[in-house]
Amino acid sequence: MISARALSAAFLALAVSISPAVGHDFQAGSITINHPWSRATPPVTPVAGGYLTLTNDGDIADRLVSISSPLSERVEIHESAVSNGVASMRPVQNGVVIGAGETIEFQPGGMHIMFMKPSHPLKEGERFAAKLTFERAGTVEVEFVVQGMGAGPATTNEHDGHEEPAQ
Repeated sequence: MISARALSAAFLALAVSISPAVGHDFQAGSITINHPWSRATPPVTPVAGGYLTLTNDGDIADRLVSISSPLSERVEIHESAVSNGVASMRPVQNGVVIGAGETIEFQPGGMHIMFMKPSHPLKEGERFAAKLTFERAGTVEVEFVVQGMGAGPATTNEHDGHEEPAQ
């Protein structure tokens, strides 16, 4: 028969093992910020990228107007595009609108966050803070998890580990 102490220890171990999956989504009003992540960077780099998913569960559109982080001198939202076979990247002007019921993905090769002049190289497993400011929902503090240099967006099953790229 299993003792109450052993059973309690087992439940505590289970709770600790699944808590990262629960703790890496953030909420600002009707906006859910899902899995903010970044890639590890080389020793000397002028920028670091940031990725996440924004979902508006409300009935009114909202706008991500700015992002800041103590990691870097400045933070910009950028959009990558390919036109006539030429890839380009440019800052997004006037923020990003998240329509009612809409989901916006910030991902490599598309819309993403640029942390300009980071204070140090990012290492896999590290976490860093940022603040997202929305027009309606206000400001929310989030935490980015640094994945490996070649990492891609995490799938739902990989959400809690942060170490494996999607295939």
